[in-house]
Amino acid sequence: MSAPIAPVGSKDSSLIIVSGMSGSGKSIALHTFEDLDYYCVDNLPAELLPEFVRGATGKGSGSGADMPPKLAVGIDVRNRNTDLSKLPSWLSQAGAIGLDPKLVFFDASDDVLLKRYAETRRRHPLSHLGLALADAIALERRMLKPLRAQADIIIDTSVLNVHQMRRRVIAELNLNADRPVSLLFESFAYRRGVPADADFVFDARCLPNPHWDPSLRPLSGRDREVREYLDTQSEVNEYVAQITAFLDTWMPRIQADTRSYITVAFGCTGGKHRSVYLAETLAAHARKHGWRDVATFHRELE
Repeated sequence: MSAPIAPVGSKDSSLIIVSGMSGSGKSIALHTFEDLDYYCVDNLPAELLPEFVRGATGKGSGSGADMPPKLAVGIDVRNRNTDLSKLPSWLSQAGAIGLDPKLVFFDASDDVLLKRYAETRRRHPLSHLGLALADAIALERRMLKPLRAQADIIIDTSVLNVHQMRRRVIAELNLNADRPVSLLFESFAYRRGVPADADFVFDARCLPNPHWDPSLRPLSGRDREVREYLDTQSEVNEYVAQITAFLDTWMPRIQADTRSYITVAFGCTGGKHRSVYLAETLAAHARKHGWRDVATFHRELE
């Protein structure tokens, strides 16, 4: 039986500037960073970047210096009346404060951008100039050409879907080692319905039911007597072994994808004994094997 992936660590202070063509996936990138515990700000006036970094890090105020943050800031053509050619200077000032700045530029072909705008029917940021969409895209490309030339990373999203974009961001910036994935093990009663947010659902109604023992009926799967009863049942031990092997195999692969949380639900008739026992047992197993953020929720008890 394989063991779950080891606990993930943390990186040094970082500042990621998200820029690029409108419609190329910048919002998806910022949502991805937010899922990775970055403090994100979109459409920040570029000239305020050094001041924002000082405020976010607490530099000069005596606070926050011991807890360097991870920042992601969206700066693009929406910065009206701003000379974006000065961005390298502002990034240098941010670097002097103690962060490691990187400029990530998102791009896509003109045909793809035209198609995306046609599908979403959103207005282009330069449409206020009275330009046709194709002309607005061409003007934006010229305006952002200096930023593209200065970018540390260029990501072309022309042939990428949403999930592929997220994976590309994580891979390009080597963020896999810093991804906090939350695990929730939930118990429920089938008579009240399956939890809508569950990623995996396992049915425990085939297992021996402590409810039929009058001494165990008032208790729950959290109580020692119920746990001891279920621990002695061969069907329960076989069930736990198989579910544990399944989750140990697939959880790391899900973590390597783009998920920031996973919910595993166990259901039984009353949601009080077997499902609670299983949720607690699997949560304990996950913690033992190094998962950092593990929680349990017992719907019928809580």
